[in-house]
Amino acid sequence: MPVYIWEGITRKDEVRKGELEAVDELTVRGLLRRQGFKSIEVKAKPKDLMEYLPSFLQGKVKEKNVVVFCRIFSTMINAGLPLIQCLDLLGQQEQNKVFSKIIRSVKEDIEGGTSLTNALKKYPNVFDELFVNLVAAGEAGGILDVILERLSNYMEKAMKLKARVKGAMTYPAAVLVISFLVVALLLIKVIPVFQQMFEGMGGELPALTAALIAASQFAQDYWYFGVAMIVAVYIAFKQFYKTEKGRWTIDSFILKTPVFGPLLKKVAVAKFSRTLSTMMSSGVPILEGLTIVSKTSGNVVIEDALMKTRQSISEGQSIAEPLEKSGIFPAMVVQMIAVGEATGALDSMLSKIASFYDDEVDVAVDAMTALLEPVMMVFLGGVVGGMIVAMYLPIFKLASVVG
Repeated sequence: MPVYIWEGITRKDEVRKGELEAVDELTVRGLLRRQGFKSIEVKAKPKDLMEYLPSFLQGKVKEKNVVVFCRIFSTMINAGLPLIQCLDLLGQQEQNKVFSKIIRSVKEDIEGGTSLTNALKKYPNVFDELFVNLVAAGEAGGILDVILERLSNYMEKAMKLKARVKGAMTYPAAVLVISFLVVALLLIKVIPVFQQMFEGMGGELPALTAALIAASQFAQDYWYFGVAMIVAVYIAFKQFYKTEKGRWTIDSFILKTPVFGPLLKKVAVAKFSRTLSTMMSSGVPILEGLTIVSKTSGNVVIEDALMKTRQSISEGQSIAEPLEKSGIFPAMVVQMIAVGEATGALDSMLSKIASFYDDEVDVAVDAMTALLEPVMMVFLGGVVGGMIVAMYLPIFKLASVVG
């Protein structure tokens, strides 16, 4: 509904201002008159410039926005505020224009008789399947404030885990980019200077120097070909990864790599344990929980293992047996899950596993960073140093001849 800005004078001759959502201007005037206002001025609120931009330029809702929304929403409901009023206040105070618009839309849907769960389902890019299912469990059980608090805690820990892994990947990626830029600078700007000097000296150049000069000449004449090749490889990789065979090949390879593989397995165990623990403690059935967890794993091999686990459980087996057969989950995790299943405290046991593996991920990230730093420095030094040596070989050769 459109928003109107109003200004009116009360019976005590006090000037008041505000905003109202209504069907039209007449409705706003009628509401204000019933409240005792006189000399009312109403005009439509100007639209935000962001609304005229295409959707991909309007920005996106960040995970942090949803976490803050979830925590404040939980506090408001716990304090006894009605659902509509909570959403109205949250929509007004939200700084992200896109998210604010979504919250207002959810509020309007609920005012029209839709449940909160169905209203949130309209925005899967903001409220994922896990979020919606937990809210549905909270609505059904009358514990929406408790569920929202659990959700905000879960999302905060998931964000920290993701940030930790991203931070670990940033260093090698930055070194590779810097290496590429340094090599490109040397090939295009520095080596041509040496090339002119060598042409004036005459004589035959060493093979390594000649190869480097040829690479420099190619980079100067056909740099666009190199850029096009990088773009083509990137597009081909993305298209291949979209296929079933491509996902299996790449995801399997990643899990088997010496340094990143063990780290990603620990991240997968931590994410699986915390997500399933949150869902089970909120009343979501384990079969439905495993379906959602598998879809959010981010790796097709792990997704397949979890779906096989779900199938086995539906056939009457325990959860520990198929997880052990998958070969992805460590023996300690499987044993702890078996104990939790036997004692009827699987959700709390999964929470303990998640906390343990959060610490394991921190240790693994620190170890990987400590290992990668010298390796990447040696790599960068080797590439640049090798090029410098190749350019000075003719000078060394000339010096030996003169000597």
